Amino acid sequence: MKSLLTALFLAISLFAKGQNLYIKTYGNQTNKAVIFIHGGPGGNATLFEATTAQKLADTGFYVIIYDRRGEGRSADPNAKFTYDEAFQDLNSIYKKYHLKKAILLSHSFGGLVATLYTNKYPQHVSALVLAGALFSQQETYNHILNTLQKKYSNDAEQLKRISYVENLDKKSAAYRKGCFELAGENNFFKMPKPTDYSKNLYTEYETGEFFKTNIRNKNAPLLFYQNEKQNNIDSRPFLKKIKTNRIPVFGIYGKDDSIFSLVQITSLKNITGSNHFAFIENCSHYLFVDQQDEFINQIKKWFH
Repeated sequence: MKSLLTALFLAISLFAKGQNLYIKTYGNQTNKAVIFIHGGPGGNATLFEATTAQKLADTGFYVIIYDRRGEGRSADPNAKFTYDEAFQDLNSIYKKYHLKKAILLSHSFGGLVATLYTNKYPQHVSALVLAGALFSQQETYNHILNTLQKKYSNDAEQLKRISYVENLDKKSAAYRKGCFELAGENNFFKMPKPTDYSKNLYTEYETGEFFKTNIRNKNAPLLFYQNEKQNNIDSRPFLKKIKTNRIPVFGIYGKDDSIFSLVQITSLKNITGSNHFAFIENCSHYLFVDQQDEFINQIKKWFH
């Protein structure tokens, strides 16, 4: 009786946590399901939801948006910020919407979540899409710091800052934060020549309702590095294994997403295959806003 009550409590607890997730759907439930997995740790899906979710759904997909537990609009003071916890969130979505399979459309850090999930639950994934997604973390950090060392070769003050970050514990939240802060300050995430259309999308987002819920949990990265044993991972071995399970892997990246080296991108393209890879001109990290039409058309081309 005691074990039965314990099991029941755990089931109710997981169910309750699943219901606490911010989840929104767009499109017809009879269409192919696409689950968007946002960046982080500590991020949210507001930018994608505000700009792209409905437009992608309008092309014939059932688009599911959610914020991971403890991130964005899914407030949870007890969140652990581990990959297993993120898997529980995804499994609760599959259960809630009676999904057998879905396309996982993953952005930035979400690419690691999606890849590891697909590796663990291949039966739930019809295709894995890496959209400006991380896949070899240490190479990305090395590339950011090496690029900036060359840029500031004659600037002692900047080189001192770069050196400070470089000498931090590479398995720490502080190291990750330092690398991405330097990248942000140097416009690594911005498209070089914003189009009128992309500028309008960003402006509409920043002045609209979704931006008011652009909640960032600053403690999430710290807790992630504290609680998750797998950090600074290279997910390419997992991607190769996923392909052997006959799950197609796709990559779509901006040519001006400066957190990735060409060597990294080439290595990923070699895994996906050229027919499953798109490299978009005048486009950086937020490619679904930078070049929205091309992004959506590419997803349509692959899955319709």
